[in-house]
Formats: sequence, structure tokens, C-alpha cells
Amino acid sequence: MPTLPLPARHVGPATIAALLVGYSALWALLRPAGEPTRAYVGQYLGAVSVVLLSAALVLISSLPWVEAWFDGIDRAAIWHRRMAITGLLLLVGHIPLAASPIHSRWGGTLGAIGAWGMVGLAVWAILPRWQSVVPRPLRIVVRRLKDVAGVRHVRRLFGGYDRWRQVHRLTGVLVGAAFLHGLLDGSPFPTSDVLRWSYVVLGGVGLVFYLYRELIASFVRSLHDYEVDTVTRVAQDLVEIALRPLGRPMTFRPGQFALVYIEAKDGWHRHPFTLASAPSEDLVRFTVKGLGDYTRALPELLEPGMPAVIGGPHGRFDHRKGTARQVWIAGGVGIAPFLSWVRAIEEHPPPGEVDLYYAFTGSPAPFAEELAARTSGAAAVRLHLADSAVAGRLTATRVLAEAAESVQGLSVFMCGPEPMLRDLQRDLRAAGVPARHIHREYFDWR
Repeated sequence: MPTLPLPARHVGPATIAALLVGYSALWALLRPAGEPTRAYVGQYLGAVSVVLLSAALVLISSLPWVEAWFDGIDRAAIWHRRMAITGLLLLVGHIPLAASPIHSRWGGTLGAIGAWGMVGLAVWAILPRWQSVVPRPLRIVVRRLKDVAGVRHVRRLFGGYDRWRQVHRLTGVLVGAAFLHGLLDGSPFPTSDVLRWSYVVLGGVGLVFYLYRELIASFVRSLHDYEVDTVTRVAQDLVEIALRPLGRPMTFRPGQFALVYIEAKDGWHRHPFTLASAPSEDLVRFTVKGLGDYTRALPELLEPGMPAVIGGPHGRFDHRKGTARQVWIAGGVGIAPFLSWVRAIEEHPPPGEVDLYYAFTGSPAPFAEELAARTSGAAAVRLHLADSAVAGRLTATRVLAEAAESVQGLSVFMCGPEPMLRDLQRDLRAAGVPARHIHREYFDWR
């Protein structure tokens, strides 16, 4: 079984912060003579925007060392999104401030293509989450607008994760257009070799990674052939998919996830799913919650024998990072990585005593009987079932009162809905649990 490197946390973000500080220092120290302040600030904002968007392309390259730097591809994806948003916001300042005397033949057109294209992709990405950005009083208006005939047609045209993902692959082309715009029309570059070449290196590196991902990665990516063995509905909105290997099986550690490609009745689908099985099992199992059109229809779309391909594994959600005293907290479908941990408890035992809290709504809880059976024979793991319909939502106060005499030396691992984990993390920090001892699996970035 291959071992996973467990790097220091925040190495990746710290590296990017250092690069941005250094790059900004160059612009502050090497300002060419005669550059108007307003225009120079606008040029700087545009250059930093391209550098951030380039770095965002690096983070979605799925290379192993990128995942290691950010302590997991899920965190790398989150930082990808943050840098892309920041880069787009900087464009808002660049466009009105930059007034370059250089007007190349194609520079302006390339800049417009890059800016408007990336804004369009950003809006498209936000639309499925419209309720998180639209004020509550206006939501009823949006719901009614969604059913208007013309709007329904637009929703069919632009709807669906797969379609957005395919178009999202053009991001590198749009960043490339913005990069060339800066290179052609950037007024400081003709008189400052350092500013020009630092822009070329930092802005161009993301394009190299983009070309690698689009043209080369598919030939070197670790892929494994499987077929659907069973599709079992374990709850109203929860399905367990079991896949059988057709050749060399994928090796993984408990708690990781994989990219799963399955040919369903309506064609091929791609989705990241957390591995819920033990590495030693003959079948690979995934626990899936029906959140989108595809995941809701899985029981109807999949049948035994359908082909599947697994890419990966990915992720660094690993109890080896923790101390000898641990608390595991799962909410809803967030039980998946802990299922893998519990199912593999004999071959991958935790480093010490563990209290596993499983929060759900309405009995019976999926997998509760299996979890109880497996943990009853494992003295190191104590199971706590927390039905929010009976005892209210699970809180950090309850967890610490029941499971920890002291927060000293305590590690907490969590996976579940974002609002639940956000509140737990805030309250755990307030109770004195160090941030470095709180570990989350960010499955909602997918």
C-alpha cells in the first residue's frame, strides 16, 4: 500500500502569498519614469489579475505535488476558486484605471475576450447557487421567473454540471487572451525587462499547466477499469454504488476520494465521490447523496454490468495527522469517509481513542447498524448517534462535554454540510481547540 506524504498545512497558500508580495514589490520598486500614477496602478492591477488567474490554472492541474502542497485537492480547488474570484475583482479596477498609450492591433480585442469570457463563466458558476447570493425577499421573484417560457429555454441550454464543466475547460484560453493583452499593451513592459519577464514567467506558467492538463494529462493519468456491481438505495436520498474491478484495482487509503466515470443509460457521467469502502475489499463502494439531477436519478440510470472508470485516488483526509485523542464528526452523507475508516479499522487503526459522532435527521440512520457492529468490537472507537429530530443539532459544546475532559491534545476530524461544519469549527476554536488540530473534508467544492 503506498503511503501518502503528510505535509505541513498551508504550504501552498503561503507560497502564493510570498510570490504575490514579491511581485508587488517589483512593481513598487521598478516603476518606469514618466508612468502616470493612475495608469500605473491600473496596469499593476491587470498584471496581478493575470498572475492570480494563472496560479488558479496551476491548482486545477491535478498534479500530485500540487495536491501535496495544499494538503488535498479539495483545498487546492477552494484556493483555485478564491484566486479566480480575486483576479476577476482586480479586473474591475484595472479596466477604468489603465490608460496605456500602447494600442496594438489585437491587444484590446484579446483583453475584451478574456475579461467578458471569464465574467460569463463566473456568473454561470454562481447561477446554481443563486439562493446564496439573492436576498431572501427577492427569492420568490426569481422562482417565478425561472418558470417563464424563455427562461426555461435558457436554463435547458445552460443547465447541467457536465455542460458547464466542458465550457469551463475554455478558462485557459480566456486567461491566455488576457495574458497576451497585457503583454501587447502593458505600458511598463517596453522599458522594464524585469517587469516584462516576471509577468511572462508568472503569467505564462498557468498556461503551460493548462496545456498539460488538456493535451497530455489524459495519457499519463492513473485510470482503472471497473463495472457496476450493485446500486443500493440506503435512504430516500442516499445511494451506495459498488464497483467491481475488471483489471488491476485502484489502491487507496481510507478517507480518500476518486473521480468516477460511469456510462449510464443517458451517457457517460463524471463526478468526484468519496470512497466508503476499506482498501482490502473486493469491491469499491461510494456513498452518494442525491443533490443534482444526475445523483438523484442514479438508481434509475445505473444497472449492474455498466462500465465505469476510476481516476485517482485523491485527498489527504487521514486520521494519521491527528493526535492520540480524536473526535470524528459526520453529518449526513459526510459519514462516507468515516465509513471507510471504520471498515478498515483493523488494517488502518487510529493512533488512539476515538469518539465518532454521526449527526442525522430522522431514524433509522443509514449504516447505523453496521457502524454499531463494527465499533462494538473496537475498543478504541465509541459511536454516538445524534438524531437532530430528537436532540436538536449537534454542537461543539455537547461533543466536548461528552468526549473530551480537556481540549489539550485533542484532534477533530469533520465531514458534512458546510453550515454545520462552519458552526462547529467556530465553536471548537472558541473552546480552545487549535486550528491545526481541526481537519475537514471539503466535499462540497465538487
